[in-house]
Formats: sequence, structure tokens, C-alpha cells
Amino acid sequence: MTVHQLSRRDARRLAVRAQLLTQERPADLYEVVRGLNVLQLDQTAYVAPNADLIAWSRLGSSYDPAELSDALASLELLELRGFVRLPESLVLFRAEMAAWPGDGKLLDWQEFRRDWVLANEGCRLDILERLRQDGPLVMRDLPDTCVRPWQSTGWTNNRNVSQLLEFMIQRGEVAIAGRDGRDRLWDLASRVYPDDPVLPAEKAIRVRDEQRLRSMGILRAKGPACPGEPLDAGEAGERAVVADVRGEWRIDPELLDQPFTGRTAILSPLDRLVYDRKRLTELFEFDYQLEMYKPAAKRRWGYFALPILHNDRLIGKLDAQSDRKSGIFQVHAIHEDEPFTKTQTTAVHREIRDLADWLRLQLILP
Repeated sequence: MTVHQLSRRDARRLAVRAQLLTQERPADLYEVVRGLNVLQLDQTAYVAPNADLIAWSRLGSSYDPAELSDALASLELLELRGFVRLPESLVLFRAEMAAWPGDGKLLDWQEFRRDWVLANEGCRLDILERLRQDGPLVMRDLPDTCVRPWQSTGWTNNRNVSQLLEFMIQRGEVAIAGRDGRDRLWDLASRVYPDDPVLPAEKAIRVRDEQRLRSMGILRAKGPACPGEPLDAGEAGERAVVADVRGEWRIDPELLDQPFTGRTAILSPLDRLVYDRKRLTELFEFDYQLEMYKPAAKRRWGYFALPILHNDRLIGKLDAQSDRKSGIFQVHAIHEDEPFTKTQTTAVHREIRDLADWLRLQLILP
């Protein structure tokens, strides 16, 4: 089997092109979700909600956040495991749902979750019946009749209904049917998910690996654990090596030898292009961490610094914040990894102005 020989620049361009960050912008939100495979939902809105910020990075100021809200409300797009997905992709998870908490010999944590759900079978049935009669409903309208509380050292401690709903999603029993403001609306999965034939688990995993690799361009065969959506390609695609980078990669060969015309883009810290920090270092040689959990005195780039892409390089970080009460988009700093050229400076400032205009906030520069 051929092993493709890539330079770092080749690898970066594969990644940028696959992530729809070239001058050839996608046509609409659905093309963005189809191309990226997933949009991660996160309610942190220091600049803008993550899914909206990612869509803006691809579509520009023509994107209206109401498009995503409307698509989720109409079930033209679906939410699963914290990600927006196309409805047709749900068939790729149904076999895994049916086998919850897993096939074969279970690990200790899988047995614990299974036993906890079984202990609260009455509450599970109560929730299903309430949704059957009155759904969709927000979580506060669902009964907590658990007889065994959920115990955790984290924020989920005693959050019985939310934890049970999470497992019921994984079992394919309930689904998110939209949102009422920031609250998720819950309903029976049978009323939300398409009634498509279930693919065997092995085939479904293979297709998911192929779709993920196509959306990322280049991935390791095995990557770091990531809740909701893996960061590896499994056996999808073809083998590749990248000059001066140890180990093997997997690539989507259909993305090779395509023309590349880059542009400047401001990215969310949760953007899939930059989410895997190890891959980010290996391919882009970009030093970056999300510093919102660090004490202020230890931050180098800011609470929610946004990576700045220029062509196939990540060149800096934008430290900025949306103050909606004051109607201001405050730029605290533009961190240049190396001094920007005049062309880069002009392009970056243009993107910052476009971002402020899209947010409908007055731009305040340092």
C-alpha cells in the first residue's frame, strides 16, 4: 500500500482545505455542517456561542445565528452528544445505542453506569411516559423519582435527571428536539430521529471514521480521548508520513493535489482545526492553550484568545470580548507570534472589523 510523503505545508493545507477555510467559502450552514461533519455546541459566549462562531468563520457575515436555531427547532439539523449533526448521520449511532453500555466484557465504569440505570428503572419509565404524553419538555418538567442518587465528586453530584437523560440519549431512548432559550427540549427519540435502517456497528464505525477524516483532512490512526467525537481516523483513508514529524498519519487522498488559495480567518478555541493541541503543535508548530481556567496572572494570551489563521499558518491570537450590555466588542490585544507583515496586519484587522459588524457591536481597539 502506498504511503504518501507530505511536507508540513502539505499537511497543513490538507487540514485547512478540509475544514472549509480557503477562499472558496461554503454556500450555507448546511454545507458547513456537511463539510465539517459536526459543529460543537458550547454555551460559553465570551465572544459568541461556539457553533455560531465556527459558522461565521466559514460563511462570513452573511451567516445569521437564527439559521442554526431554526434548523434545530425544525429538526433539519439534530443535536447529539454536544454536537450538531445532519439527521442522516444518526443511523451511524443506532447500533451503538442498542448495545449500551457496550459489547463484550464491560469495564468497571460501564458496569457502574448500567447498574445505576437499572436501580432507577422506575424513574426512567416515568420520564418516558411523561414525554410520551406531553413532550417535548424542558428538563425541569421531568420527574425525579430516582431511588439511588447519582454520586459524583464533580458538578453532576445528585443531578439525577440530567445524568439519567444523558444515559438515555446514549441508549437511543430520548433525544434533544430543539431548545427553549438556553434550555434543551427533550422528547422520545422515535419522534426525533429518522426511521432509517440500522447499520451494523462495525460498518457504522468505519463510515464515521471516513467522514471524520474527510472533514479533517489528516489525522492520526489513534488520537487522544475526546468525549462525543473522537480525534482519530482509525483505519480510514490511506497512510502518510509528514516530514520532520514522527509516526504515521491517515489522509483522505481525494484532497491531495487540489489547488489551495488561503485566506485569513479568526477561529474559535474549540474549532476542530485547533482542538487537538498535539496535532496543532506537530503540523502547525503553533503554541496555544485555552486559558479560561487559568488564574488571570498566568495567562499569556487572554481568557478566550482566538487563534488567527493566515493562509496555511496560524500566526497569532486575538484577545477580545463581547460586552453586549454596553454594545461593545473590546479588543484587549492582538498577539503576534512573529511580527505581522503589512498584508497580514491589513487582513487581520479586516477580519476583526467584520467580526464586530457581525456581532452588531461597536469595535474598540487597544
